Amino acid sequence: MRTITRRAAILVAAGTLGLGGLAVAAPALAGDGPFGPGPSSTATADPGARGGVGSGYGMGFGYGMGPANGACRRLPVGARQGTLSTAQKATLASMAQEEKLAHDLYAAFAARYDAVVFDHIAHAESRHQAAVRTLLQRYGITDPTANQPAGTFADETMQATYDRLLAQGRPSQAAAMAVGQQVERDDIAALKAAADGLTAPDVKQVYTDLLVASQRHLTAFTRWAAR
Repeated sequence: MRTITRRAAILVAAGTLGLGGLAVAAPALAGDGPFGPGPSSTATADPGARGGVGSGYGMGFGYGMGPANGACRRLPVGARQGTLSTAQKATLASMAQEEKLAHDLYAAFAARYDAVVFDHIAHAESRHQAAVRTLLQRYGITDPTANQPAGTFADETMQATYDRLLAQGRPSQAAAMAVGQQVERDDIAALKAAADGLTAPDVKQVYTDLLVASQRHLTAFTRWAAR
């Protein structure tokens, strides 16, 4: 059973994600303290983190984990609404399910293993899901994750994927890290494909920020797996 020493160190502050006047409440996590450098004390700041100092595991500023001072970046404020095709609307709905799958998996692993990277990224995924849900509301798209408990999906294929990945991560922490890497690789591929031909400014901006976050999450899981 995982200990509570690392989880107890999580600092949560009230934060907000905004999308063109639509606000979504979300937690903001401090990037300093026990979570700043990640698993290695020799980690250095991420020079590529936008607008602030990031940790050595890419969870500094932006969608990844919020800036180092604990404030939550608003994403994206004032982005203009565009037009989505039927296929693009379906893709946006699927993004909500993918963000929920990632969050629910990482939360389950956080409860099982004493590795703060799962706590970190599970909180980030909850903010990503809130941003996608705001877009669903803006474009009048039914949210397939609404009222679905943790680990439960209305889509049978998504449910089967979650069950399979959860089982793959149960044998060991190393196995769970491998699952995290696979989820982020899949998200990166899905986001790149979703951006192809997309013109809606608000959706493009969210997808771009989610892509950056997934790349940072992949780096984090990869480095933790190498411990």
